[in-house]
Amino acid sequence: MKKFSNVLAGAAGAAALLFGGYLGFLQLTGNFHEVLPRELYRSAQPSAADIASYARQYAIETIVNLRGKSEEAWYLQEVDAANRAGIAHIDFRLSASEKVSLNKARHLVALLHDAQKPILIHCRAGADRTGLASMIYLQQIAGVDEETAEWQLSVRYGHLGIPYVSAAFAMDESWEDFERFIFGLAS
Repeated sequence: MKKFSNVLAGAAGAAALLFGGYLGFLQLTGNFHEVLPRELYRSAQPSAADIASYARQYAIETIVNLRGKSEEAWYLQEVDAANRAGIAHIDFRLSASEKVSLNKARHLVALLHDAQKPILIHCRAGADRTGLASMIYLQQIAGVDEETAEWQLSVRYGHLGIPYVSAAFAMDESWEDFERFIFGLAS
């Protein structure tokens, strides 16, 4: 029995190590993904070089920064790089650990609907806030079915929505609220 426990503990440790490596890989690669070709892309915080590359490769017209305005270097570099590339830059502050109000969700839908395409949506890690915004875009603007849209807020992109454990579970709760109150979907 002890041998089985050791094997199980070793397997759990290896799985945790692999999962941690996967999350690290996402961050090292900028967690950049195509959501809808020539329309919507998502990423972690892009560097100035990333922005220039995305502008060339994907013809990005608008960056939606879900971290909000800041005086920090990352923000100033991002705005400068967007300006140099001729990309519109929109700040829309969300917190991964706070539920998004229904009014704010409506505002985000309108902003994403009206933004010049292709859009790059990002937050710090490209997992939680970016996942929620991508999911909202797919379901409300692109008309993608709920089940497909919900994959945007998943571990595939680094989101760990675990109740009572993960602060980012607020994004999952927000989506559930949207389904019930804004989008008229069954929960």
